[in-house]
Amino acid sequence: MSEALLILEDGTVYRGTAYGAVGATLGEAVFATGMTGYQETLTDPSYARQIVVQTAPHIGNTGINDEDPESRRIWVAGYAVREAARIPSNWRSVRSLDDELTAQGIVGIKDIDTRAVTRRLRDRGSMRAGIFSGEAARPLQSELLETVRTQPDMLGARLAEEVTAEGPYVIEPAAHGWGAEPIATVAAIDLGIKTMTPVRMAERGLRVHVLPATTTYAEIQALGPDGVFLSNGPGDPATSDDQVQLLRQVLDTKTPVFGICFGNQILGRALGFGTYKLPFGHRGINQPVMDHTTGKVEITSQNHGFAVDAPVGETVTAPEPRYGRVQVSHSSLNDGVVEGLRCLDIPAFSVQYHPEAAAGPHDSAYLFDRFVDLMKEHQNA
Repeated sequence: MSEALLILEDGTVYRGTAYGAVGATLGEAVFATGMTGYQETLTDPSYARQIVVQTAPHIGNTGINDEDPESRRIWVAGYAVREAARIPSNWRSVRSLDDELTAQGIVGIKDIDTRAVTRRLRDRGSMRAGIFSGEAARPLQSELLETVRTQPDMLGARLAEEVTAEGPYVIEPAAHGWGAEPIATVAAIDLGIKTMTPVRMAERGLRVHVLPATTTYAEIQALGPDGVFLSNGPGDPATSDDQVQLLRQVLDTKTPVFGICFGNQILGRALGFGTYKLPFGHRGINQPVMDHTTGKVEITSQNHGFAVDAPVGETVTAPEPRYGRVQVSHSSLNDGVVEGLRCLDIPAFSVQYHPEAAAGPHDSAYLFDRFVDLMKEHQNA
């Protein structure tokens, strides 16, 4: 097996073995704490241009199937694991994770202390990194480190347009007692949407028009939706001026809006709040969040490196005052970061996590029901 190196921009080097494709890859090194759901992690577009370090020590034991991908391909830039399963064992498995990484050209590394890497990233923050294996690992480490340090930073990266759908498509409502006609129609802006998200809405009788990140307001108007949804996605929300302006046009018509993850940050910006980069972000399926409306704690699935800069614990007038009063509806119990926004004078709300939770907890599934209720209220107004 080929030797492989994981090199962080602070000069730290981890030696291991090649995993998946052999070669070189660059990206921002981040850690994900989920003990399950590695296939969903790999295919989540929010991980575009990132090298994912799995904190769970054993990865690949259930192989790969064709039902669980969250998008059309693997999006991670690279993959780092401690112990890779030699033989997958699951009744749904059709091939090994190693074979899938190789087939899709994803350069990885195994046999390294991923918890040591995690502690490094936790203490120093997420940083630029590279994985080098085979011939790509032969140059001097000083040269490889220079390659790592000269790659673009995630701060200022505009990536939603790179991962979005090539064209619009429709997910029809599931026939669970609603019949053929939808109870409402949603325009879902794909900023890096996961497959399960429109499925969760279709399960509630919604017809979902999934639209590319470059969609115009006129194209949304032509659909006449009952609500607009903004998805998760990768990159720096400060670069998404087009989507912010699009959302403001929607908000001005008082059309119901629901955003998750990147969509939460876009709503925050549309309301006039700023965003900022977190030291190492929140990534995993075990993130505790306080719902300030109910006082309940939710265990949530998260994947984000940026957050909205808004005051927690008080009702304020939005910096864009035409949108009225806003509350931080949810916050992280780990570090106090804003995890949700709720507008009191217009029908809009958002959360920073993933209520579709595949894989992950289902504590937050009620948010899709809240969106349905908001659209029904708007229909009857």
